[in-house]
Amino acid sequence: MSVKRITFKSFGVSLVGDLYLPDGFDENNKYKAIVGASPFPQVKEQVLATYGTEMANRGFIFLAFDYLGMGDSPALAGEHKQSRYMFRLIENTWDAVSYLGTLPFVDEIYGLGVCQGGSIISSAAVTDHRIKKIATVSGMMAADGFQWSGREITDAMIDAANASKQKQYETAEADYTAPFGLTDAHSKEEFVGAAEFPAMAEETYSYYGKDGFRGPNSVENYTNMHIGDQSMQSLFSLCEHYADKIVQPTLVVYGKDAPTAICSTVFIEKLTNDPKVIAVDEFSHVDFYFKPEAVKVSTEAVADFFNS
Repeated sequence: MSVKRITFKSFGVSLVGDLYLPDGFDENNKYKAIVGASPFPQVKEQVLATYGTEMANRGFIFLAFDYLGMGDSPALAGEHKQSRYMFRLIENTWDAVSYLGTLPFVDEIYGLGVCQGGSIISSAAVTDHRIKKIATVSGMMAADGFQWSGREITDAMIDAANASKQKQYETAEADYTAPFGLTDAHSKEEFVGAAEFPAMAEETYSYYGKDGFRGPNSVENYTNMHIGDQSMQSLFSLCEHYADKIVQPTLVVYGKDAPTAICSTVFIEKLTNDPKVIAVDEFSHVDFYFKPEAVKVSTEAVADFFNS
């Protein structure tokens, strides 16, 4: 397995990606390729690096990239870094598919999304039939029931995002916040000790904390801080309302007991394309990000599905 740094155009700027190539790669051969979509608010060196390696080791080409304004990819002129806006994420994904389509050694193109990436891939696939199959892992596709479960919470998020949007417009300066309440400086004791749901906080910290598996101390271009108006777009769940329009064969992998399971189960109910479903008891949401036994289950399932 090898990794090649690449760039491709989207919104007129060059997005930066890593192209994972299988062992013995020969540009004169044809390979199945996967465009990866990452969890919020990740960069390409996190979950996509794990899945890129695993899928390349299974014979696939895998594209991991930083969305507009994230990681090594620039923001648009006059805008700020750390902004993952859903409509742009979808268009970035379409452009990633276009880039893969220019490579002479790429045969069919598939989409794999983890967490928010599941929503991105599913939304992109509604009208992009160049993506021949899609797979989601711990996906946040049907997020209405999860995100809009209490207006007292969502209204406060929206009010804060609106205020941040106004502030940034008036000052032309970035206004950053910690969307999970987790900063780059928090210790595990601080973050988990103050959490209303300690188990969920500990799971979050295990990956994103400064001492976590892929937190800011281990991934140089990652930060837990994010643009303050994010909720104005992240509360949209587009693919949930277009699920019945998705025609591509679909695989959904999730943990039955994960707090985000509803985002997969409601989505599955709305699909009309006879999806393949793998629901497991022993793994939670973040387990599928990095724990070897969980990643083995998901990547083997994805490889089998894309090869079938």
